Amino acid sequence: MSFPPPPDVAGTSLDGTEPYVIDADENRRLCASVNAVPDPDGKAHPIYYYIATQVGMGKTVAGLCAACDFDVDDGPMMGSSQVEFASTLRTGLPYRVTGEIVSLNRKSSRKLGVMDVLAYRLRLIDPGGSTALETTNIWVLPRRELA
Repeated sequence: MSFPPPPDVAGTSLDGTEPYVIDADENRRLCASVNAVPDPDGKAHPIYYYIATQVGMGKTVAGLCAACDFDVDDGPMMGSSQVEFASTLRTGLPYRVTGEIVSLNRKSSRKLGVMDVLAYRLRLIDPGGSTALETTNIWVLPRRELA
């Protein structure tokens, strides 16, 4: 069975327009919610790798899906997320988010039918211009309309 190719979105910029600051009070509340002790010296909980990059990127989740010609109401699913930390995340610093869509590949699966596999990379840049972390996220976009 042959399907139309997915949209050609590789290279689409996901650069944020506003810095993302990890608020110290928000970090304390997040730590309390996961039964972690907040660091008294301003280190942020590592989960901010995902929160900061997702919130600070230049598209909303719906906007990212729309760039892939996918309706967010059709239920994107997270496949995986890999992160490489170059430094510890800190509260109170204005981080800049840069990134891009790496690929969008169409596949067929027995369980989900036709789906697109979206890979996108985001970087958190500290105020000095150094990369604090880089994450690559994989999402599965089920294409029920192609089944």
